[in-house]
Amino acid sequence: MDFKFPTEIVTLPSKGKLYPKDSPLAKGEIEMKYMTAKEEDILTNVNYLENGTVIDKLLESLIITEGVNLDELLVFDKDALLVGARILGYGKNYEVEYNGKKHIIDLTALEEKPLHPDFNNTVENRFSLKLPKSKLSIDFKLLNGSDLKIIDEEIEGLRKINPENVSESVITFRNQILSVDGDETTKTIAEFTENYFFSEDTRAFRKYLQELQPGLDLRFYPDKGPKEGVRIPIGIRFFWPDAEL
Repeated sequence: MDFKFPTEIVTLPSKGKLYPKDSPLAKGEIEMKYMTAKEEDILTNVNYLENGTVIDKLLESLIITEGVNLDELLVFDKDALLVGARILGYGKNYEVEYNGKKHIIDLTALEEKPLHPDFNNTVENRFSLKLPKSKLSIDFKLLNGSDLKIIDEEIEGLRKINPENVSESVITFRNQILSVDGDETTKTIAEFTENYFFSEDTRAFRKYLQELQPGLDLRFYPDKGPKEGVRIPIGIRFFWPDAEL
């Protein structure tokens, strides 16, 4: 028999604006198929679980659009694909437990932030911010999968050398900032993030990042919970909550 996979189109929160024009991601949407027993086998593959590649292997199996490089995916776009995969696999309702109480989250009701106006002022993944304390201007990018791998490898390597003296924030900033007052040299960026990125400025930077980044609001709001909400955990149990893992 000639079976055809049923598929759906998932819209990327970035609308494809920050990707190279020759990338399939520039279209702003991805075609994904429904999950099958094959994907359930991926979710319980011991090797994938141990080396931390299980989520990427799952997406590779589900994405129908040709030529998609998962490392190129911006973090918030990947989150949207993961939510889409969960809905296609096990439906819209996701049960979580918070403070001993169970909550049912309708994943199709998650709100999507509109694109920030600054997205219309750039033709590449490069944004600028003048810092309130130092008065310096920084250029920076929004992180993708490749960036996260580099950051994680650097953190892991430094922990082997000196586990008591590893600043994850500094390492992340160093890999995200592209220039300081127009100076793009690695030495200047490293010195700035290590010694001159004042707390008032990092707070302003994080606030702007939160406003700038599009994507789904991956929070739920339980009674007697924090007013800013609780982030929905996205891991192996997000896809298969009944799995004994």
